[in-house]
Amino acid sequence: MNEQKYPPGWDKERVKRVSDHYEGISEEEQVAEDEAAREQSGQTTITVPDELLPAIRQLLATHKSA
Repeated sequence: MNEQKYPPGWDKERVKRVSDHYEGISEEEQVAEDEAAREQSGQTTITVPDELLPAIRQLLATHKSA
């Protein structure tokens, strides 16, 4: 069996907490979280073709946050 690899700062417990959070809130609460996230400054949400995702993920993995 392959061992699960997590991004830096993530582990099995953190993934479980996030999963439990979203499984435990209503669809309306999920929508409210999404809408609130769009209002945050310093971040942008975009739609990109699926075939670009590997390159984008690689770029994000090497990006150093300010």
